[in-house]
Amino acid sequence: MYSINILFEDEHYFAIDKPSGLLVHPSPIERRAPNAIALIREQLGIKAYTVHRLDRPTSGVLIFAKSSEAAHKLNLCFAERQIKKTYHCVCRGYTPEEGVIDHPLKEILDKVADKRADPNKPPKDAVSEFRRLGTVELPIAVGRYDSARYSLVEVKPKTGRKHQIRRHLKHIFHPLVGDTKHGDGRHNTLFRDEFGLERLLLMASKLEFQHPFTHEQIVIEAPVTPWVDQLFTQLGWQGLYPAPVHTDLQES
Repeated sequence: MYSINILFEDEHYFAIDKPSGLLVHPSPIERRAPNAIALIREQLGIKAYTVHRLDRPTSGVLIFAKSSEAAHKLNLCFAERQIKKTYHCVCRGYTPEEGVIDHPLKEILDKVADKRADPNKPPKDAVSEFRRLGTVELPIAVGRYDSARYSLVEVKPKTGRKHQIRRHLKHIFHPLVGDTKHGDGRHNTLFRDEFGLERLLLMASKLEFQHPFTHEQIVIEAPVTPWVDQLFTQLGWQGLYPAPVHTDLQES
């Protein structure tokens, strides 16, 4: 069972540290799968209004509103790109030290999405800024190479397309480790066999915005889990990512 860990709360909003593997909403495909909306109601007794989403395998800062009015105001902030988002991820290979990926993305429809959606709809603009924080080379053969190289990367998406970071890093030939949809299976297998990886290495680390009601600057951060901290320490990346704290959050 997942436990809800609150990172921020006031009379209008609250943010949780969403575990990897937890759905945000109930799924018509997996009706019995746990989801954040239900767990918040069960564990905290709060009716949560959705403001934004995280992919199921992505962990980290996820904010909700406590009323429809508060949700509307913060939704406008997201729509007008006034929200600053920061993610940390692990990629195959050595990425450039920094860069901007400006690559439009086609809409990804859910399996139960409206069948009337136009499959020929043009891609939407999508922009992600990134910088490399650290690298590691493992003496393990993968494919035709005698060793395997990886990068710890900080990404600041300027738009919010579905799977944007995962698709953008794949676009520049540096797919995310643990990504079963857009990643490289050989490297996912390496991390599973060598380190016991059971998740996507993509974390929503920070959310920054001006509060719609109080106008104060809000900064919400989520540390990595103890397991990710242990992995990153093994890879020599201490001090390059949000440090973990003691928590009852149950996830790998």
